[in-house]
Amino acid sequence: MSVQDWIGGIAATLTTGSFIPQVWRVWQTRHTKDISLLMYTFFTAGVALWLAYGILLGAWPVIIANSITLLLAGTVLVLKLRFG
Repeated sequence: MSVQDWIGGIAATLTTGSFIPQVWRVWQTRHTKDISLLMYTFFTAGVALWLAYGILLGAWPVIIANSITLLLAGTVLVLKLRFG
C-alpha cells in the first residue's frame, strides 16, 4: 500500500469514526438540544453528495467511508428530529 493509501485510510477512519461518540451519546441520553439541526442537515446532504460522487467515479474508498458517515450522521439527524 502506498503512503497516499495509508493517509487516506487513516483520514477516512478518523473522520467517519468521529461520529460514533455523538451517535452513542444521543442514543443514550435522548438529548439533542445543543445539536444544530441546520448543520446536521447540510452535513448529511453533503456526505450524500460525496457518496454519489464516489459512486460515479467508482472510487471504493470514497464510497465506503461516505456510506458509513452517511449512516452515522443520518442517525444523529433522525434522532435530532425525533427528540428535538
